[in-house]
Amino acid sequence: MNQPLSTLSALAVVCMAALPPVQAQQVPGDAQAGKQKIAMCIGCHGIPGYQASFPEVHKVPMISGQSAKYISAALLAYQKGERKHPTMRGIAESLTDKDIADLSAYYEQHGKTGTEPPAKPRREPSAQVAELLKKGTCASCHGENFAQSTDPSYPSIAGQHADYLFVALKSYKIENNTRLGRGNAIMAGFAKQFSNAELKALARYVGSLDSKLHTLPQPDFR
Repeated sequence: MNQPLSTLSALAVVCMAALPPVQAQQVPGDAQAGKQKIAMCIGCHGIPGYQASFPEVHKVPMISGQSAKYISAALLAYQKGERKHPTMRGIAESLTDKDIADLSAYYEQHGKTGTEPPAKPRREPSAQVAELLKKGTCASCHGENFAQSTDPSYPSIAGQHADYLFVALKSYKIENNTRLGRGNAIMAGFAKQFSNAELKALARYVGSLDSKLHTLPQPDFR
């Protein structure tokens, strides 16, 4: 298939890693079992407003309400070193396929309210951002409201922390670094089409939208 990279990247858009479902997603996940395995997660993902300091200061992503298939794919990418982050890789490497499936099932259902974001964003983008979204054909992966992805292995990004989205998008531009970056050729092709200022504008808009994602305080941190 001889499509230009720009066409392929347009289909990937802001997919934070459109990762193939493998191993862990073939193992049935048990949300109740996952609840007993979150000790390594809640120290960052269970504290509202918690900020990471690597590779720069940004809020850690909200994962409660995220797709189980996406969480599994992301953890496997950290485990394999396709996503380079020392802390996350260390955690992912300690998990079995069953652990990943259980944790993913837990966070998918964690904090569900039964209320979904509107079918289309209630906040209109600026003219600049509208052009950027059009250039990236973002809805082709993430849906018209950026909350209901067209494939469950793609993340919901509406309302995600804008500073995290920006850092994640920039990471696809990084090359030949053993500690930083994300190894996804399609997303790299996408990110490199845009300046950092444009990526920040995209991240700010998407982060301002109605979301199904949450950071819910865990009992140990109430």
